[in-house]
Amino acid sequence: QVQLVESGGGLAQPGGSLGLSCAASVTISRLKVMGWYRDVTGEERQLVAVILGDGIIRYADSVKGRFTMSGDNAKNTMYLQMNNLKPEDTGVYYCYAVQLTASGNTDYWGQGTQVTVSS
Repeated sequence: QVQLVESGGGLAQPGGSLGLSCAASVTISRLKVMGWYRDVTGEERQLVAVILGDGIIRYADSVKGRFTMSGDNAKNTMYLQMNNLKPEDTGVYYCYAVQLTASGNTDYWGQGTQVTVSS
């Protein structure tokens, strides 16, 4: 199985920045899909950013231009750099991956890391 561990959450002021990391137990280049999701109070879990097999990173409209997803294959780590944070960005952020196996696709989730944006 694939293990995903998020880190880097914390408290930031509006307009500030935070960087999240997701350490994977396998080389991330071997994963079919990787991305970030978040649980925001009062909302269903929502996509933040995702990269598919086509290599194109897709962002939610609400974070476009502010958040950047990247990866380091040598470190088995995916990142989410969050700039110009807004209070509505507050929530629990989850690393997500899909692994293709002989039996089909399997979804994996990290444990989540809390991000709080407040003055």
